[in-house]
Amino acid sequence: MVKNKEINKKLKILFVLENYSPHIGGAEIVFKNLGEGLVKQGHQVSLVTHQLKNTKKFEIINGVRVYRVPCFDNRYLFTFFSIPKVLKLAKKVDIIHTTTFNGAPPAWLASKICDKPCVITIHEVWVNQWQKITEMGRFKAFFHNTLEKLIYKLRFTQYVAVSNSTRNQLLKIKIPKSKTTTIYNGVDYHHWDPKRYNGEKVRERLKLKNNFIYLFHGRPGTSKGFEYLIKAVPTISKLIPNSKLLALVSKDVAYKKNYKKIIQLIKKLKIQSNLILHNPVSYNEVPNYVKSTDCVVVPSLAEGFGFSAAEACAMNKPVVASNTTSLPEVVSGRYILVKAKNPIDIAKGVVKVYQKEYNNKKLKKFGLKENIDNYLKAYRKVAYNK
Repeated sequence: MVKNKEINKKLKILFVLENYSPHIGGAEIVFKNLGEGLVKQGHQVSLVTHQLKNTKKFEIINGVRVYRVPCFDNRYLFTFFSIPKVLKLAKKVDIIHTTTFNGAPPAWLASKICDKPCVITIHEVWVNQWQKITEMGRFKAFFHNTLEKLIYKLRFTQYVAVSNSTRNQLLKIKIPKSKTTTIYNGVDYHHWDPKRYNGEKVRERLKLKNNFIYLFHGRPGTSKGFEYLIKAVPTISKLIPNSKLLALVSKDVAYKKNYKKIIQLIKKLKIQSNLILHNPVSYNEVPNYVKSTDCVVVPSLAEGFGFSAAEACAMNKPVVASNTTSLPEVVSGRYILVKAKNPIDIAKGVVKVYQKEYNNKKLKKFGLKENIDNYLKAYRKVAYNK
């Protein structure tokens, strides 16, 4: 049992993450908000990550001490190259915290050698699903599937799932229930406050002032289900003649093949005039685009949490989301749940929003403070209840 004096003790925490700022993704946002929030409360946070081009080997970002390990710009090498730095820093901390994938092995190794508790955050469980969800080749899917299985066999001190859906997936692969807990990701409701943004400027700039706009934003990876939304466009355009899909889609080299497939699919369906493929915009600018739309579509095949859905709900926008994994837990406000991988059902969902025939329930909030408080509770539990 955690004693009162231990509740008030300031902790020294080491994050081991393959990616961090300036790389931006769901996991990076989670740890950025968590780390900076912990520092504001007086805790000490150090972080080891792989070095991106044009970044420093060491810097302090909003109080978080960031150590970057050169890995020839290869995140897989981070697993091995990071070990010396992680071991050195692990000796001086109370807790090691990591996430899947490539940061997990060095974090676990340091925890064993230095006798420190190690918490791992699990965003999604894809065991035996890699080829289906990602459409990777057989060998690459086998490699990633094997890596994921090995990580779960390492047996960390505590497994944090970002949704009950993810926690149930952990239980199915025999992670002990006593070692798992759910801590929802925190959403920055100040950043996603609709009162702060002006969507009309986006509409004017894109010449969509009088259109019904439905938005997709994210990477064109197979798990995000973007191709099924593209296949829904002809039906949506027929039933809502003034509609336009606005898609903020990453052109990152990792998704070059998928992006090319999307372009080919658009040409095949002859829907160039029914959508706008827009370059990604900065994190600070995304809310203006969300504000400009009539609804946000999240057609994912699988989500561990679903930031784009939660953020759209925070912006008071109707959401059309796949009825799969964590998304039913996350959506609230005005929403429609549809079948994953089903263009007809996606189209029906968007049309229902157009006709204002959506579900409506109280906004479910995932506060940053609750996220930080719950992580501190998990840290103290494993630190003092050895």
